[in-house]
Amino acid sequence: MVSADILERLSTTLASRHGADPSSSYVAKLFHKGTDEILKKVGEEAVETIMAAKDGDKLHLVREIADLWFHTLVLLEHAGLSHEDVLAELARREGISGIDEKNSRKEQ
Repeated sequence: MVSADILERLSTTLASRHGADPSSSYVAKLFHKGTDEILKKVGEEAVETIMAAKDGDKLHLVREIADLWFHTLVLLEHAGLSHEDVLAELARREGISGIDEKNSRKEQ
């Protein structure tokens, strides 16, 4: 089984790409291009994930979700956040019904 600390290693690598020469890595290039380019990539990967799911090809779906997760990690890093922020939010929601959680956001 693959260890969950892959997220920590990826986050460390992504953080190291901030301020790097855009010609040195794909992530440095995304950071250099800014928020709109990163959002565009997240959107593209989300659409590709949906298409893979509709095709029913499990390996293709896993690969597209990996791309989507990767690009959302880039977005988090760009925003000054990390996977730990998302994990904390998931932990906060654990044991709360989805309906109750959604309703609590409407009240805020």
